[in-house]
Amino acid sequence: MAIASVEGAAGASRRAALGRFLWRILGLIATLAVTFLGLLAITFVIGRVIPIDPVLAILGERATEAQIAAARERLGLNEPLIVQFGVYVRDVLSGDFGTSLATSRPVLEDVARVFPATLELATIATIIGVLLGVPAGVLAASKPGSWMDQLVRLIGLMGYSMPVFWLGLMGLLIFYGELGWVGGPGRLDTSYQFIFDLDVPQVTGAILLDTALAGAWDVFANAFSHIILPSAVLGYYSMAYISRMTRSFMMEQLSQEYVTTARVKGMPEWRVVWVHALRNVLVPLITVIALSYANLLEGSVLTETVFAWPGLGLYITNALFSADMAAVMGGTIVVGAVFIMLNLLSDVLYRVVDPRAR
Repeated sequence: MAIASVEGAAGASRRAALGRFLWRILGLIATLAVTFLGLLAITFVIGRVIPIDPVLAILGERATEAQIAAARERLGLNEPLIVQFGVYVRDVLSGDFGTSLATSRPVLEDVARVFPATLELATIATIIGVLLGVPAGVLAASKPGSWMDQLVRLIGLMGYSMPVFWLGLMGLLIFYGELGWVGGPGRLDTSYQFIFDLDVPQVTGAILLDTALAGAWDVFANAFSHIILPSAVLGYYSMAYISRMTRSFMMEQLSQEYVTTARVKGMPEWRVVWVHALRNVLVPLITVIALSYANLLEGSVLTETVFAWPGLGLYITNALFSADMAAVMGGTIVVGAVFIMLNLLSDVLYRVVDPRAR
């Protein structure tokens, strides 16, 4: 009887744990659905508030009243806004983001073509920001008030203060125009672009990865010379943000009692700082890095414009200038969806890094 009672209690505990897990999954799905629906609502409202008539953008200003009325009827613009929003949500969920006026192709097809360029640029910039920003923040926090601390804070302040377009133009002038150390605007030189289009299988859309997989190292070197400067510009801004937040997190941890206890016991300073204190800032630092990455994906518009980088930012900018609202709204939805997914990823990483969050 005792054994059966114990087994029954264990079974009930497992069922309760499974129930809690399923509720968490359902709550997560509901949160993602509501967030994405809110994103679609905001995008829809922006598309209606902007003083650009989609019918005139399609037909031109010389269209007759009859043509305009027929187009509005065909596009469903005569329906109530709530009905238009319902149709909009249905189309987006089915993968129909509309057709671009500039390219005459589906917007989703255009976004899939240009997004890998932005993803590649933002990923390298984030790697630069993390590799430089985290150690800089830790060193600054471990020696507050020192020359290292002052230098890190100065570099961070400059990163926040200098306009990205000015920094990009200065970088092109010095490192490309004067010194010739890096490639110019675009992802490849014209001759290498021809080779890439003909001889390199475009598996991922990221030039560095595709050329490495194909063993086209001459094209890889040319692509690297083009991406290093814009990624360094974006990486500098990422480093400024990450180093500042890392310093703040580390300063808080280094003032805790467990750090004082470790020092009193004679533990080496490097182990106190780089192992114990740094481990405890990983959870908030993951959020900082995820938000920095998302901001680079969203905020690379000016950088892509300066460097003629054919990514999502330049695509949205050109679409806005040509009143191509389907492309603008489609690109905005993709950026918002990336934000949602990165937040979800950071929540998952919380549970991997910190057992208390499981």
